[in-house]
Amino acid sequence: MARRPIALVTAAVLLVEAPAIVGVNAIMARFVEVQSMSLDGLDPDHMVTGTWALGIGSGLALALCALVALLAGVRDRGPGRFGRGLLIGCAVVHGLLGAVAAALIGWGAFAVLMTVVGLIVLTLVMYGKDPAGKPAAEKPAAGRPAAGEAGAATA
Repeated sequence: MARRPIALVTAAVLLVEAPAIVGVNAIMARFVEVQSMSLDGLDPDHMVTGTWALGIGSGLALALCALVALLAGVRDRGPGRFGRGLLIGCAVVHGLLGAVAAALIGWGAFAVLMTVVGLIVLTLVMYGKDPAGKPAAEKPAAGRPAAGEAGAATA
C-alpha cells in the first residue's frame, strides 16, 4: 500500500513549511519594527516580540507534526492519540488559513494549503481502522488466529 510514501511526503512538506512560516513572521516583524507601527497604542517592541514568538511557536508546532508523520511513515504504524490530535489540529489550522489565504492572497496559496490539508488527512485516514473494525496494526497474520480466537473454534 502507499501508506509509507504518503506519510513521508507529508513529513517532508511540513518540515519545509516550518522554516517558511518562521521566515514569513520574521519579515512581518521587521516591517513592524522599521515602520514603528503600533496597534491602538501598543508598544511596537511588544508587537515585534509577539510576531517572533508566533513564528517560532508555529514553526516548532509544524516541526512536531512533521516528526509525528515521519515516525508513522518509518514505523508503518498509525500515530498514537496525541499524534493524531496534533495532526488533526494541524489540518484544521491549515484549512482556516486556506480560507483566509483565498480571500487575501489568492487561489494559488489556497491550493497549496489545501494540498497540505489533503496530505495530512490522507496520512490520518491511511493509518486508520480497516473495514473489519480492527486497527491496521493489530490485524492478525494470515493463517494465525488472533488472541482469544484459538479457544473459540473448539468451544
